[in-house]
Amino acid sequence: MSRIDARLAELGLTLPDAPAPAANYVPFVRSGDMVYISGQIARNAEGLITGRLGATMGLDEGAAAARACGLAILAQARAACDGDLDRVARVVKLVGFVNSTPDFTDQPKVINGASDLMVAVFGDAGRHARSAVSAASLPSGVAVEIEAIIELGRAPGESK
Repeated sequence: MSRIDARLAELGLTLPDAPAPAANYVPFVRSGDMVYISGQIARNAEGLITGRLGATMGLDEGAAAARACGLAILAQARAACDGDLDRVARVVKLVGFVNSTPDFTDQPKVINGASDLMVAVFGDAGRHARSAVSAASLPSGVAVEIEAIIELGRAPGESK
């Protein structure tokens, strides 16, 4: 078991399968050591996590939706590095979109659900730059969507 798989198990987390894209795009692009992960929408075992912060959802529910997005990001990262999350050298940046009312101002607290997950899984390598913004609506009415940039290290035996 890899170091990150052991950490996920210690945290009681199981990654979902990497979600397939819903339109004409790819779930991630690798360019050199960088992986650009397309926006992952909030979903759990029951389906999409829908709602609007400041109207139909509270802060804790929003953070849980962001955490679900974070798990999908980790699933895409696992696919991008051929199943070996130990290759993640650093979570570089997260960009979070929160479906919220015009007067809702706690977008950063919502996106903390994903940020805290990255640090819990990767330690200091999970600390990242970030944006957290409001959106008037998101695809399928989901509460949160998050995209990521991740840096990979070399696989064993891989040359530069």
